[in-house]
Amino acid sequence: MDHLSLEILEYIEEHSSETYELLLNLGTIPAPSNQEEKRAEFCRDWLVRQGAENVYIDSALNVVYPIGCTRDNPVVVFMAHTDVVFPDTTPLPVVVEAGRIKAPGIGDDTANLCTLLMCAKYIADKKITPADCGLLLVANAGEEGLGNLKGSRQIVKEYEGRIREFYSIDGYMDHITTDAVGSKRYEVEVLTEGGHSFTNFGNRNAIAYLASMIDTLYTLKVPQTKTKTTYNVGTIQGGTSVNTIAQQAKMLYEFRSDSREDLEFMDLHFRAVAESYRSKQVEVNTILVGERPCSSGVDPVKQDRITSKVTEILKKHTGTEPKNQCGSTDCNIPLSQGIPSVCFGAVRGGGAHTRQEWVDIASLKEGYRVTFELILSCF
Repeated sequence: MDHLSLEILEYIEEHSSETYELLLNLGTIPAPSNQEEKRAEFCRDWLVRQGAENVYIDSALNVVYPIGCTRDNPVVVFMAHTDVVFPDTTPLPVVVEAGRIKAPGIGDDTANLCTLLMCAKYIADKKITPADCGLLLVANAGEEGLGNLKGSRQIVKEYEGRIREFYSIDGYMDHITTDAVGSKRYEVEVLTEGGHSFTNFGNRNAIAYLASMIDTLYTLKVPQTKTKTTYNVGTIQGGTSVNTIAQQAKMLYEFRSDSREDLEFMDLHFRAVAESYRSKQVEVNTILVGERPCSSGVDPVKQDRITSKVTEILKKHTGTEPKNQCGSTDCNIPLSQGIPSVCFGAVRGGGAHTRQEWVDIASLKEGYRVTFELILSCF
């Protein structure tokens, strides 16, 4: 198949109004990580109305459209995530002005998700099937925050040993991600006896001990053995009132690295700090709430091949060559299991993870051409 024939370009153009309306509608649907039901149901029902067969929502809230998948043939995966970083459970505000669409999560990852859905519509319309593999188009859950890549994990588990290549459509057109930044995320709780701020003055304060622990964690000089290692305290909470010695305080702490060894070093340091406060007879509870693995065992020749393919297609349709980088994406899971994987964006925009996020309307058609060509290269 000519992956971007005149007929396909005309299809993209003819459906541009439908595509635009789909993006505006999808952009309003709330989808906090681990609460993606509404978006999942919308995507499933929309795909079914387009004639897509065998579409289902799996146990991880992924919307899966299998095409030409037998019981054991190799498969190629394309996914774009449904969840956004914001906790809203009411409709998200979508504003169109000055050539931009603005909404929380509109670029990360709603606009990219729409490119996947529209290509799925084309495939269903034409009733085409890949020649030598199965194809999985997935509107996946759990990419953001404490979603912990649950959607990607489920797909890699369900199709274990069969995934030939894996692509995540996420982010902007100016870069691609080909190496995984791993991370661990802990909830840390400190408990003390507390008491009245005047009557029981001198009793241990959980907030003070938590603050001291944070200060200790922040004295660490990170390893410089590969590319980058970081740490962060993202939230803190605790206490009862201004005249109460806090009995309880919590934080969320994470560290990241693209080196497995450096990630292990950070974990050992964190555990040692927690243990040092326990030795002071302070109760410290730690719960691992998120873990994302680094890359491991990927065939460099196969990885370079799909990296070059994505790079050339992006350059062809945007006029600029994307920068290659490492990052934390849905590709972490397949990359950790030796599966060649690339994460690429199909939109221009900015303000990701802020409520002022926006996408450039003029970039949408370029993005559809990129996604169509990559997916249809399987046919």
